[in-house]
Amino acid sequence: MTGKYTCGRCLQMLRRRAVAQNSVARWHHAASPRRGGYDFPASCVRSLSSRSSASKPLQAPVRQNGLSSGLSASSIASQNVKSMVQKATSATSTASPEARVLLKPNNLFHSFSQSPAAAIRQRAAFIKQNAFCPHPSHQQTRLPLSPHDPESRKSQVTSESLPPAHSHFECPDCGVPIYCSEGHWMDDFEAHLEICETIRQINEDDHDLHSGRFFPEFSYPGLQDDNFVINMTNWDTFLYTREFEAINDDRSMRQVTRMLTYPLTIGSVLHELSPYNVRKEGRLTVEGLKSVSALRYTLHPPKTGEGVDIQGLRLKAPPVRIFILGARAESSLPREVWLQLSYIFPRSLIHLIFIGPESMANRDDEFPLPERTPENPFGGIVEDRLGGQFKITTYVDYFHTMYKAQYFQPFDPYLDCFMLFHPGLGHPASSHEWEETLPQLLETKVPIISTGYTQWDMERDINWVNEKCAGEFDILLEPGENVFRSLRWDLNDLDPHDVSCGNWGIWAFRGKRYEATFKDS
Repeated sequence: MTGKYTCGRCLQMLRRRAVAQNSVARWHHAASPRRGGYDFPASCVRSLSSRSSASKPLQAPVRQNGLSSGLSASSIASQNVKSMVQKATSATSTASPEARVLLKPNNLFHSFSQSPAAAIRQRAAFIKQNAFCPHPSHQQTRLPLSPHDPESRKSQVTSESLPPAHSHFECPDCGVPIYCSEGHWMDDFEAHLEICETIRQINEDDHDLHSGRFFPEFSYPGLQDDNFVINMTNWDTFLYTREFEAINDDRSMRQVTRMLTYPLTIGSVLHELSPYNVRKEGRLTVEGLKSVSALRYTLHPPKTGEGVDIQGLRLKAPPVRIFILGARAESSLPREVWLQLSYIFPRSLIHLIFIGPESMANRDDEFPLPERTPENPFGGIVEDRLGGQFKITTYVDYFHTMYKAQYFQPFDPYLDCFMLFHPGLGHPASSHEWEETLPQLLETKVPIISTGYTQWDMERDINWVNEKCAGEFDILLEPGENVFRSLRWDLNDLDPHDVSCGNWGIWAFRGKRYEATFKDS
């Protein structure tokens, strides 16, 4: 076996055997002629199983020529083993030895600028270069986005206000550069204390990802057995009924939910055992029940006696298309994460479609993109080897461009659904990109599920939709906290005081359906 395919866990054993082979080669060449088999003397076998004999060469009265031949053979063997170890080390390590330092659970807190991980040190340099001090004595650098925005505490441009200053001072309690000086940190300590503990938790979680430890929480189960029912009440019941490995640490729970929140946010709304219902405080509206029931009819088909032979062939419904618009980081998630969505609906076909100009972010290995041909006019990247019931397609383009070309028409409420992860519909920097897309989404009359980083972010999106298309849509799911939100908090590198979590809030809407038209008498 070539050394580059050697597992990283075997390196230590290979190093031990390098010394053991020296002693074995000496004894074998001195005591018996060279053979093709492995018939070693009993004393040689005992030397292999004992650490003491492996740590130093065996002493035996041998001839000089036999010893020289044994040394040459052992040196060749040791060189081969060393070359294998070097190849395996270079193949299994993707970072420098400094970045692969093992951090213990009680040694995860480090200041960003003094972090043992090079990626976090680069992140600290980025924050110091781009983030501004949130002290109220500074002038505003931009318009406040919300009442909770730290910029709203700053004064207007006056002769007494200080000019903006970058964040160079690291808080000793959370380890993140936030203020421009120690004096401003001490003066504004009471306001910083509200989120200091949360930022420290983010610091430790980031170092945990770079700690070099083994992550058993990232091993995902396979297909769900029909005899076991999934409980989607919360994270704990879902992980237990899906037979995930037991997670007894809060930090490990935060790490695993950071990725699983994307497929489960979709599945929690569309599944027949969804935590959202039409009961009191269930948040699902009557119109929402109509739309979701149509999709559930396709996602949960009845058993038809399907088998693997010719007699077991059965007709199947077309795949359910889930359009993820404005895709960014979610498109680069490991495919094992997205397969969990398919395992929740084991008897249905699912086609996941990522659309957006940033849908290929963090996927540099897949460049260059396919050429645009008559058969593939928008250069879609198709991943169809993810199992017989799941497929992913990525388009680096805007949805309204593809909609005008009628590339996905017709839309069917039984087979189609839109998903918007943190779309920023009402954000000043991105709302103009959705003005042309929103009316088209409402024309399809299929469910549109949207999430937000915070409650304010979600309410801002709802207000923008009300402003642009008032009276043209129905609420399917009342806005509120997402049951399957990420339990891990994230830091905004451009504003360290801005703390949020993935998919915190969720709501759903759909273009209004007019079943009948009445004329004035």
